[in-house]
Amino acid sequence: MSASRESYLRGVRAAVPFAVVIVPFGMLFGLLASEAGLQLFEIMAFSFSVFAGASQFAALHLLQDHAPLLVIITTALAVNLRMLMYSVTLAPHLGASPLGIRAVMAYFLVDQSFALSVAEFEGRPDLTLPEKIAYFFGAVTPVAPLWFGSTVAGAVAGSAIPPEYALDFAVPITFLAMTAPMIRSWPHAVAAGLSVALTLALAFLPYGTGLLVGSAIGMAAGAGFEYWREKAAL
Repeated sequence: MSASRESYLRGVRAAVPFAVVIVPFGMLFGLLASEAGLQLFEIMAFSFSVFAGASQFAALHLLQDHAPLLVIITTALAVNLRMLMYSVTLAPHLGASPLGIRAVMAYFLVDQSFALSVAEFEGRPDLTLPEKIAYFFGAVTPVAPLWFGSTVAGAVAGSAIPPEYALDFAVPITFLAMTAPMIRSWPHAVAAGLSVALTLALAFLPYGTGLLVGSAIGMAAGAGFEYWREKAAL
């Protein structure tokens, strides 16, 4: 077996456990989008074009609240700002890939593929570029079909799921499981803690704009704390 194929299969195996949260996450989105009045083709067009669960939920919630288009777009972009940081983190590992491959990886860059890839690349610094590319695509191979398939299932049959199953547990569980191990320094903790605290404190603001304010201040505080630490160490 070639090294790239072995790397790809490691990525697939590492991503399979995420099915526990991806399936209810996708079904919940399909169900809520259907209840909001979207047709199946609209729901799937939404998922295929955006392919980012958190921003899809945020945009759907604002659509239901009849928020202004600018607020919807701004909120979705703010929720997905983490993808910019993901890209910066992965650039040293995958930046030398051909443009076409990088474009495809940009589409499939989601929380799961990022978290698994970073852990793999840091744990195996001797991996070649083809092996890293193979692992990345292996990590997203189970994720994408599960997301799209469960979204269809939620849209078509979600109303038949008993309320006590509480599919919405998947949303916070997913992000806690992926983000908690990434908080490795005080600047990370400051940014995360302040963002959460401010978002909760500003929950009364219309159209979820408290999220925008909280995340912006949290990131700025984390960056400022990091700058202060570096200056103090000089």
